Amino acid sequence: MNSVERVHAALRLEQPDRVPVVEFVIDEKVARRAVPGCRDVADCMDRLDMDGVGCGARFAKVSEQADGTFVDEWGVTYKGNTEAVAHPLRGPIATPADARAYAPPDPEAPDRLGQLPELIERYKGRRAILFHHRAAFMWSAYLMGIDHVLMGFLAEPEMVETVMDKVLECNMAIVRRAIRAGAEVIILGDDYASNHGPMMSPAHFERFILPRLKRMIDMIHEEGAFCIKHTDGDVYSLLDMIVAAGPDGINPIEPVAGMELAKVKQLVGNRVCITGNIDCARLLPHGTEAEVRQAVRQAIADAAPGGGYILSSSNSIHSSCKPENFVAMVRACHELGRYPGCVAGC
Repeated sequence: MNSVERVHAALRLEQPDRVPVVEFVIDEKVARRAVPGCRDVADCMDRLDMDGVGCGARFAKVSEQADGTFVDEWGVTYKGNTEAVAHPLRGPIATPADARAYAPPDPEAPDRLGQLPELIERYKGRRAILFHHRAAFMWSAYLMGIDHVLMGFLAEPEMVETVMDKVLECNMAIVRRAIRAGAEVIILGDDYASNHGPMMSPAHFERFILPRLKRMIDMIHEEGAFCIKHTDGDVYSLLDMIVAAGPDGINPIEPVAGMELAKVKQLVGNRVCITGNIDCARLLPHGTEAEVRQAVRQAIADAAPGGGYILSSSNSIHSSCKPENFVAMVRACHELGRYPGCVAGC
């Protein structure tokens, strides 16, 4: 099997020749230290013989201030930092009139797919092509402010739904375009929870988020791609609804939030590919290579039997992760994750 076949098999809940290993976001500094001489993050993934390469959509800065803040095409103001994802400070929507007047970015902008066309040219057929994006929730939270959105579920539902529908239509158009360009796996990155539980009640999730998530996932499948749903945090109370929306995989099963890989495999592993969950909060930044190897061994033992498992970190390979631990994670998966021996031997 090559990497493409391996990832596709796992997402179909089949047992490939070995457990695939992927990452959706890798800090460029870590990548260049992990694989000296690599040309970019995708080249790092390729040289480490990981099973996918990927990128996200590109939204340009439309203004930048001396204090390091900037505004992007969504109209959201961010505080720049050294991480791959900047921190949003405020959005442009405060009133129902703002919501009605708001126009999202143009999904057909020439550079919208970012590095995707180049990755397709370099790796199509050899590595699974991943494209990470969002459905409706998180960019709505950026546009309105997370507190405003969550309070709006109760106080201003029509305003929230107006914003979420505009965001969803834009994002669906971008994802559709990415799939038609050659993306095979779409990772939807809206977060729904903290380490202590969901940000919203199950009832509000069911009303506001679930129908829009399902629309996005249905479209992804209609276009012929797979979908992995990412959300950090403790999502046990939302897990059945997330899986019912129809993703092919769920990620990252975050251990610092109390999510247990073996338990999630038992609960939903017959319906969705489990993707995760090597701890990037403590282990990958502060642990030893031997501890990383043991964590990989345990993750494979917990989730690999029968197939339907992809190994990754519990969020991303961020700037605090030790490059040697990242490499140790990948190499351990290669060595320990071969079927059928990994099921009996881990």
